[in-house]
Amino acid sequence: MASITLARRALNSPVENAWVNSGLSAPSGNQASTTSDRTTLTRMKVRGIRAIIIVAQRFPTVMSRSLLSLAIVAALAFPGQAQQAAPPAPQPQPAKPTSQLDSLKTVAESSDYRTTSTYAEVLGFMTIVDNASPNIRVISYGTTYEGRMMPLAVVGTGLKDASAASVKASGKLRVHIQGNIHAGEVEGKEAALVLLREFAQGKHADWLETMVFLITPIFNADGNERFSLTNRGVQNGPINGQGTRANGQNININRDFMKLETPEGRAFAKLWNDYDPYVGMDLHTSDGSAHGYHLTYSPPLNPNTNIGIMSIMKDEWFPFVTKAIREKYKWETFYYGNASNPGGGRGGRGGGQGAPATPPVAQPQAPAVPAGPRAWGTFEHVPRFHNNYVGMRNRFALLSEAYAYATFKDRILATNYFIEEAMNFAHQNVAKIRTAVDSADRETLAGKTLASRAQIRNGGMIEILMGEVEDEKNPINGRNMNRRKDVIKAEQMTDRLWFEPTTTETAPTEYYIPAGATKALELLRTHGVQMRKTTIATKGLEQFAISANTQRAATNSIDTGSHELRSLDGTWAATDVTAPIGSFAVAMNQKLARLVFYLLEPKSDDGLTAWNYLDDALGVEGAKVYPILRRR
Repeated sequence: MASITLARRALNSPVENAWVNSGLSAPSGNQASTTSDRTTLTRMKVRGIRAIIIVAQRFPTVMSRSLLSLAIVAALAFPGQAQQAAPPAPQPQPAKPTSQLDSLKTVAESSDYRTTSTYAEVLGFMTIVDNASPNIRVISYGTTYEGRMMPLAVVGTGLKDASAASVKASGKLRVHIQGNIHAGEVEGKEAALVLLREFAQGKHADWLETMVFLITPIFNADGNERFSLTNRGVQNGPINGQGTRANGQNININRDFMKLETPEGRAFAKLWNDYDPYVGMDLHTSDGSAHGYHLTYSPPLNPNTNIGIMSIMKDEWFPFVTKAIREKYKWETFYYGNASNPGGGRGGRGGGQGAPATPPVAQPQAPAVPAGPRAWGTFEHVPRFHNNYVGMRNRFALLSEAYAYATFKDRILATNYFIEEAMNFAHQNVAKIRTAVDSADRETLAGKTLASRAQIRNGGMIEILMGEVEDEKNPINGRNMNRRKDVIKAEQMTDRLWFEPTTTETAPTEYYIPAGATKALELLRTHGVQMRKTTIATKGLEQFAISANTQRAATNSIDTGSHELRSLDGTWAATDVTAPIGSFAVAMNQKLARLVFYLLEPKSDDGLTAWNYLDDALGVEGAKVYPILRRR
């Protein structure tokens, strides 16, 4: 039981006591400002280590010393910022187990859904299932801003190891399931752990005949450790607190998929470049209107998304999931949205939001919501969001948003139901999904008209199920939470779920980037974009003449940071300008062509221009031309 001894020593380690007693700052961005905060941080770390000791005592044959040690080091070395977090409820001891995995509970389950898992507890749980099942392998796929290992569970049968080469060699459909990108929206994290336990117990064996799963339960590990009772406003639990929306840099990772300024975002891009999943699921909690759905969902929203992928999602996949959950569990699901005016009780929640954000650059004003009936409106089309980014990579994206005012237990259940039925569809339609992706990858975009900006459009009338909420006091801090009432009212609303182009361009065959644009080139490489260095000067190209060059003042929000977002207008025209030897040519006959277009077009509302990657050229007063050339 050397691993138990290691854990017990950690409770009284010099690292632990030195940090608590010194009054020194925690790692960057994590300073605990008061003695009370530091005491709470100590409780969090002790809780994590004690959980690991219990795991090691109950499951001595399956507890890996290496992963156990890593979990303990993580618990000690990175004290999260805990404002007002209450001491956790005592953990009930289960009856004598009939089998090790049958008695394995998540923190949410063992606390009667009062508490969510710490980072150390997630690692401890993943250690158990890793060692209990030959089909589960837990590895690291990156490191967070504060230095935490980012765990990835590779789940599949017949794999030589957890490498991308082994996973691809299986020939099976690859599915990525991600939780906790917003660390206050914690049911995805808990649902992913439940799914891993089910795999370890031998459930879903039919899925593993056709699919390999890449499961990352705790994407925003740094934010997860910043426990507070107020991080999610009137969300219904967990009452002992949850983490923050932002990561350790104070950046919203779900606005980082184009600029990739976070190490977590870059780790995601590497995982996708290496493993190349066909399907990506991102698990969240909703915000806003008090509606009648236990969970809402979304596909990619950018109008450039491949039509074959979108047709399957809208016409087959989501209808299948909606029908199955309704018939099996009597719960309703629908497309993510909010009513144009708060209704059905309380609409706004406060204290952060899940999907909507301020548009990135100046854009044509969206059509006004029609007078009369309310509208059901989605969020944004820009690929800084996970679902839209995955769509730009020609892959299927399923965004899950469990209803914030349902109980924590029901949100976990709804998320697991959504995963279950979505994967049932995938299992039954592997060939169709693979064919759609392969077709999208082979599609020729050069010469086609694509959107560089878009706006939400007013559609027809749709039936929306609205609900009501009531006040419920959090027994820990006495603050009000919203609790879903079992009331559903059908209401006809204007459909504002989809987007239409406002600015379009004809896609070229190739772009030419100057060798001096090093930041832009590095970003493209991180995304996995293929390029070649030219060995001859290239003529016969088009140049973009700038007619308007504007910037928006930095808001210093977690969504945009210190960026002064830039917007260009102008026109492409044939020119005598030559791309010199050593320029980098980016061809559009590659599978990431949609992403390339949105990154490199000067009018793009979410590309290199918007995120200041070309400011060395565009930030000069009187800049007349865009520095990237293209071949029609």
